[in-house]
Order: sequence, then C-alpha cells, then structure tokens
Amino acid sequence: MPKIVYVDMDDVLVNYTEAVTFKKLQKPEQAYPQAELGFFSCLAPKVGGIAVMKKMLEHPEIEPYIATAPSLQNPLCYMEKRIWVEQYLGMEYVSRLIIIPNKGLLKGDILIDDHVEGKGQEFFKGDLWQFGSIRFPDWSAVEIELFNNFLR
Repeated sequence: MPKIVYVDMDDVLVNYTEAVTFKKLQKPEQAYPQAELGFFSCLAPKVGGIAVMKKMLEHPEIEPYIATAPSLQNPLCYMEKRIWVEQYLGMEYVSRLIIIPNKGLLKGDILIDDHVEGKGQEFFKGDLWQFGSIRFPDWSAVEIELFNNFLR
C-alpha cells in the first residue's frame, strides 16, 4: 500500500515569505501583499521541490498530494494556487491539490510543512516533517530521508 505524503505550498514548494518581504519593501503601505491579484500564481518555486515532487509521483510506493491552506486575505488564492500547480507540476498534480484550512483533518503517513501548528498540523496523525528545520533544511534533505530511509 503506497505511503500518502502531503506537501504544503507556502515556504515549502514556493518562496512565499521572500515574496511578501519583497512586496512590502515595494509598497510599505500595503498591509497584505498576498491579497494582490496574481501574488500566488507568480511565486517562485523552492530549489529542488519540483524535482522531488515529480520523483514522488513516479514512485510506486508514494501517493503524493499538495495540501495548502488558503489565504483569508485573498479569495483568489484558490485559483492562483491551482494555476501555479499546473504551471510547475502539471495536470497530474492539479487533481492532487487540496486547499484546506485545517490540515489536522488529513489522513496519511507524512505531512511536509514549514509550520508545526496553526493550521491543524499539530493534529495530523502521521509524521510531521518540518521543512526548514535542522532535520529538513531543504528539499535535498527531504529527498534523502524519503527515498533512502522512510521507504525501506
């Protein structure tokens, strides 16, 4: 039975915080840059993330999904996140995109997220891998752990 792996978007697959910081420097008066039209669809991917996501999709022992929380300041984020997924990962991942405000409702084996709480991550029943932590600082570390250790 394949392992179900959920991957967050903001600051895991995409450079969210970097984009917010850049937009705030451009327009300091704008409280929520993520509310700007096109913000989510134009985010740059994190180094290595696209390659590992494609590798997961091809692996017979992994059933990967994208599990991302919506931005309450931008209702267009639902559409824009879907556009980003199609652009960078293709239609196969569009059908695996889950936009969910409470990740504790998900059932699976691994949740890769940059936060350990706040969007229900603390209630996820599987393993929570904190992206950006000492153990998982980048996609290279995730790839090594997933394919060399977890699947054994």
